[in-house]
Amino acid sequence: MPTFIDTHAHLTFPDFTGDLPEVVERAAAAGVDRIISIGTDLDSSRQAIELAERFPGVFAAVGWHPGHAEEAPDTIREPLLELARHPKVVAIGECGIDYYRLPSKNGGTADNDARLKEKQRRLFVEQLEVAAETGLNVVVHTRDSFEDAVAILEPFSTRLRAVFHCFVGTPAEVKRVLDLGSLVSFTGIATFKNAATVRESLASTPLDRFMLETDCPYLAPVPFRGKRCEPAYVRDLAAMVAGVHGCSIETLSEATNQTARLFFPRLR
Repeated sequence: MPTFIDTHAHLTFPDFTGDLPEVVERAAAAGVDRIISIGTDLDSSRQAIELAERFPGVFAAVGWHPGHAEEAPDTIREPLLELARHPKVVAIGECGIDYYRLPSKNGGTADNDARLKEKQRRLFVEQLEVAAETGLNVVVHTRDSFEDAVAILEPFSTRLRAVFHCFVGTPAEVKRVLDLGSLVSFTGIATFKNAATVRESLASTPLDRFMLETDCPYLAPVPFRGKRCEPAYVRDLAAMVAGVHGCSIETLSEATNQTARLFFPRLR
């Protein structure tokens, strides 16, 4: 049976508290034999490592999500460096820039926005520096912020690679990412009826330049849309992706697994 890797899952979220062993078992039964659990702050990053120690097929990424920048300390450099030394930590992230919920959208001021944007930028740069120092690549989150995220990443592009996870941008934006030597990753959104642009971007991306993910517990693919997502559903996403690329499931498995193992050097 062709195998797949869920390159972005949030197994530390409370949605999985009651049945995590069964979730991991269902993934393996569906051929999803590797899962990367993503940290969104230091605590969840530590929890992701604990899960990686508990389950052989689970690995961790450690970082601080830009959506939680307001709660971040002035620096996370030293604790992040310590976490990144763990042998099952395969990347830094998720990190990046997110302007979807700026303070001005909820009664705040333009100055509030500017302060938050600056803190997100500093947090992102610090994580890029840690990634470059440790030889790891980065998992990048962007929302309403693509241009700024690319501008911050660009000076680091000779020292590391990024995956723009949960990619929903245009084919032109795909090219911008690929030109930096980086990758994109697609979720169940690509199966949604109203996601024609995402499928166009998927079709425009070479078979060896993207990865697959669930971003679970969110974004379950059709036919599970609206339900809790879980890593096993990579299999359903893969069926649609293979159709868009006109290739077999076996070819897609080989290509995406190779891409993931090259991008995440500690993924075994």
